[in-house]
Amino acid sequence: MLAALTGMPQGTFACKLEVADGKAVVTREIDGGEQTVSLTLPAVVTTDLRLNEPRYASLPNIMKAKKKQIDTVTPDELGVDVSSGLKVVSVEAPPARSAGIKVESVDELISKLKTEAKVI
Repeated sequence: MLAALTGMPQGTFACKLEVADGKAVVTREIDGGEQTVSLTLPAVVTTDLRLNEPRYASLPNIMKAKKKQIDTVTPDELGVDVSSGLKVVSVEAPPARSAGIKVESVDELISKLKTEAKVI
């Protein structure tokens, strides 16, 4: 959706990504093997879980991070417009379901399916 709204090319489920000369080469796994697409930058790329092996923080680094101050920046300070581009046309509840009926036998069920529901 982001790529469509911004008019950028997109590469999804990337398992390998190479960026050079203003282009991104995205390789993705598909059922029959691998598919490679070339995108001009800027582009939107989503990744597969296997793309990167995460690094885990050590205990001393966790303790250092707790002491660091977190700077808060508003969208206005960054010059970013956060207004919604969507317009709600209408909202309505789904139609209420009517109560079901119980039948006593298979013959009665078949009869109701033929005469009332007209599916058989």
